[in-house]
Amino acid sequence: MTEPSSSPTSLLEVQRRMAAAVMHPLTRQENMPRRRRDGASNIAEAEAIIRPNDRLSSFERLEIYNRQYWYRLFSCFEEDFPGLQAILGRAKFDRLMRAYLTDCPSESFSLRNLGSRLDAWFDQHPEHLGPHPVLARDMARLEWAHIEAFDSEERARLSAQKLAAIDEHSRLHLQPYLRVLALSYPVDDLLLQVRNEDGSATSSTNNASSTRKRHHVRHVAALAPKAIHIAVHRLENSVWYKPLSPEEFHLLSALLDGKPLGDSIDLALSTSPLPEDQRPAFLQEAFANWAMLGWFTS
Repeated sequence: MTEPSSSPTSLLEVQRRMAAAVMHPLTRQENMPRRRRDGASNIAEAEAIIRPNDRLSSFERLEIYNRQYWYRLFSCFEEDFPGLQAILGRAKFDRLMRAYLTDCPSESFSLRNLGSRLDAWFDQHPEHLGPHPVLARDMARLEWAHIEAFDSEERARLSAQKLAAIDEHSRLHLQPYLRVLALSYPVDDLLLQVRNEDGSATSSTNNASSTRKRHHVRHVAALAPKAIHIAVHRLENSVWYKPLSPEEFHLLSALLDGKPLGDSIDLALSTSPLPEDQRPAFLQEAFANWAMLGWFTS
């Protein structure tokens, strides 16, 4: 066995070494590995920073913390992405979760941010998207947007007087919690069905619930892909999915990018089949609806 590492000389060093040990990925058998990926001995490190007791060795005591840390990450990730799990199935989702969290470990004080790099990670690891990659990625994007909409900042609404004073050069600010998505499948409906199944499932109905979830997934996966646009937003402390027309999606996207109002409208309507004489009414209705929902901020 490798000789124990030298004992830490300060509290800060103990904390850093303890954190590194606790955050080291588990083995496939969900044990703390005896040796780290860099070749260092976890047994020696445990003996340097934690004492044994009459029941457990230093390594066994450290392993408890290591396991509990990762079990907590797994639990949070599963809670954040139930729709993705329903699409992939338990085994494939488990492999994805472990691979992603190993590559993209938590770097935040809040476990809320666990999935923040998942969509970008899929660019490098499409093999984890399963047999329905577009559907799976649509769902992952929706579920992350849901998280952001739920707890992002809400700013003061733009007053009616200021809203009436805007012109084509104005740059309208939108609520930080608002997200707009361009999707290929109706994953908003699928996610609601999955969440309903999770909410109604008990120990005696888990199998039936799992069967129904698989049925919902198969039904959506069998659909032909088509352009779907939705806004994910918060209203009265609840997250809502609002269908958008292509014109609404492009207009909101341009405003979120910081473009002036006139340019945003031109971009939104440049390829629209909407007749010229119907465009003023469309814009008036859209802006009135968004103002009522409180999306414009000062």
